[in-house]
Amino acid sequence: MDSTKKCKLASQLRERSVSCDEISSVISNTVRKTKHLNAFITLTEGVSQKQWLDAQERHNVGKGLGELDGVPIAVKDNFCTRNIRTTCASRMLRDFIPTYNATVYEKLLNRGAILIGKTNMDEFAMGSGATDSIFGPVRNPWNDRHISGGSSGGSAVAVATGSCYAALGSDTGGSTRNPASYCGIVGLKPTYGLLSRHGLIPLVNSLDVPGILSKTVDDCAAVLNAIAGPDPRDSTTLKKATNPVILPPVEKISMRGIKVGIPREYHNPQLETNVLETWKIVASLLENAGATVSTVSLPHTSSSIAVYSVLNACEVASNMARYDGIEFGHRASDATSTEKLYAESRAEGFNCVVKTRILSGNFFLLRRNYEKYFKQALKVRRLIAQDFENVFKEGYHVLLTPTTLSEAPVYEEFIGYSNRDQCALQDYCTQPVNMAGIPAISIPICLSSNNLPISLQIIGPRLSESSLLTVAKFVEHAVDFKHRTFSE
Repeated sequence: MDSTKKCKLASQLRERSVSCDEISSVISNTVRKTKHLNAFITLTEGVSQKQWLDAQERHNVGKGLGELDGVPIAVKDNFCTRNIRTTCASRMLRDFIPTYNATVYEKLLNRGAILIGKTNMDEFAMGSGATDSIFGPVRNPWNDRHISGGSSGGSAVAVATGSCYAALGSDTGGSTRNPASYCGIVGLKPTYGLLSRHGLIPLVNSLDVPGILSKTVDDCAAVLNAIAGPDPRDSTTLKKATNPVILPPVEKISMRGIKVGIPREYHNPQLETNVLETWKIVASLLENAGATVSTVSLPHTSSSIAVYSVLNACEVASNMARYDGIEFGHRASDATSTEKLYAESRAEGFNCVVKTRILSGNFFLLRRNYEKYFKQALKVRRLIAQDFENVFKEGYHVLLTPTTLSEAPVYEEFIGYSNRDQCALQDYCTQPVNMAGIPAISIPICLSSNNLPISLQIIGPRLSESSLLTVAKFVEHAVDFKHRTFSE
């Protein structure tokens, strides 16, 4: 059972060359051996066993549900799952059990995917290290002294260790691509509106998108095709279905005629030398393959962090208002007054990161500050989006950038910075894409001298997933990154 190549589990089940019991045993052993990495919040053995049996029955009678039938997946713990605890890694929702499924998870179920468990994350997805969970930090599978990246760190580790075939994450400012980069796997942030956000507990509604983490680009495309499309329960999704992503065999992919832009503003002073050198090598690789590679400008990139900090806090303040101890979330024992109940419930239920963003957002939204902060941030966000539009209007098909400025930081060093400083540094290259609502994918390229993955990001125009993933597949094949885990 080789999960590093295009998934063959469904065909193997259909041909009875492997059974669901065998797959289940392998997955269970892997999850047990990697427990110390803390990738999962909730394991769903009872649910998955029934799903394995149902999948085996379908394959036995030749009625499989497609490429993902019988394939194990994991889901970040901010996607609602019916009758399965969904915590957002927060005390506020520690005992929350949804009555419905997120649309993207429901679509995976309808195609026969097997849920292995709900994965660990930063509380309410506010972070870039998966270090701020009430269930403890997620550790990097290549070296557990280092962070996994975040906020979808648990999903990335689950995929990297072979605990599942693919996983759902969420991406607000890089929360899928960042951990994918640090864990040496593929991480896709799709076009805003291509995937439904229904059932994804919101962080920043105008930036949030479900993301996909997988071992290979082909695997990523298979999951994307399963979950993309309109959803009447989410007014922000596209109104019409798009064509599925069909990737050609790698030998038929040509880079001739492809224009690749190298944004000069992504040469951040904090960019480590090994990442810069990797960036140059892959740019040369594409040029030698026939692509036209040249420098472009995205002049408002440096403003992205400030804009994100304002807009994020404002929408967090709004979204977190529902957790009052009465309608939603943790309820404090002190109920001597309504005001006391609200205050105590929120003080006990949220960590300091969430509280800080709520306070900041309410400050930015004060009548005397609204024009100065929130409205100005919206204007600059428009300029950031226009930078990308202008480059793509010049005929560039994709942009090549670092995903992160460094390899995965050491845990003790990472937590020495404030949450805002962590995000400002770790998400410098990923946040602008969310501002523009365009797709981007992180691809592992090589290992550093510390035996940690170094990845690059490929960015495309809106709804360019097919061409974006085609270029990504070419790079993936050309660099031939070995999908090893800490145990190999």
